[in-house]
Amino acid sequence: MRTALSIAGSDSSGGAGIQADLKTMTMNGVFAMSALTALTAQNTTGVTAVMEVTPQFLQNQIDAVFEDIRPDAVKIGMVASSELIRTIAQRLRAYEAANIVVDPVMAATSGARLIKEEAIETLKEELLPLATVVTPNIPEAEILSGETIHNEDGMVAAAIKISEMYHCAVLCKGGHSVNDANDLLYVDGKEKWFPGRRIATSNTHGTGCTLSSAIASNLAKGFDLETSVQRAKDYISQALSANLDLGKGSGPMNHAFDLSGEFAKEAE
Repeated sequence: MRTALSIAGSDSSGGAGIQADLKTMTMNGVFAMSALTALTAQNTTGVTAVMEVTPQFLQNQIDAVFEDIRPDAVKIGMVASSELIRTIAQRLRAYEAANIVVDPVMAATSGARLIKEEAIETLKEELLPLATVVTPNIPEAEILSGETIHNEDGMVAAAIKISEMYHCAVLCKGGHSVNDANDLLYVDGKEKWFPGRRIATSNTHGTGCTLSSAIASNLAKGFDLETSVQRAKDYISQALSANLDLGKGSGPMNHAFDLSGEFAKEAE
């Protein structure tokens, strides 16, 4: 079995963060492992508290994984501080990690800020150059590129700039009033659009975490980047289409929409 490591924050309500990553990786056929960057108290309506781990403890977690069950891919999500970002980058370089997917999480679906201002520069300097692919949404792509995005041409310009500055592939995610759900993959000077349909649901908590984890899972299994993105989009579309409706705010999707068999049966 192929393996994948998520380095991210915990979501106590289970819809995003480490919890979404582990569910997604499991459903996409890889053995899922984790290194927590922070604990959050959050639910579908917002984040009420954040408690970061220490850099040393984050290093201990990463070392424990790599020294025993080496991951075939690494997904990086919420990392709030410069110290933690530097720790991740140093350990990934030391282990020569492969198939690194960076989801530059800057805010929760609820709008809560999840990264310190000074840490954004550290993210650019330390993690993006290590990435196989970075997966920003429109606001994150604007911050990383310095470009203002109003349309698909703006997505292309931002993706080119990010790719050229940090020498990584870029998946610029659509939405945010720019288009329905069309994502742009820019890699090695070439652009490819992945058309998507906007699914009529307000329950989108954890979509970015889920997409990046699905991409990492497919890279771990040996698919190329383009195929990994397509498979990840197909997975997330079906997870959203399952129309799970939990919580009072922007609820989670059903990561386990394809789960079947004896152990998934309900009591009669």
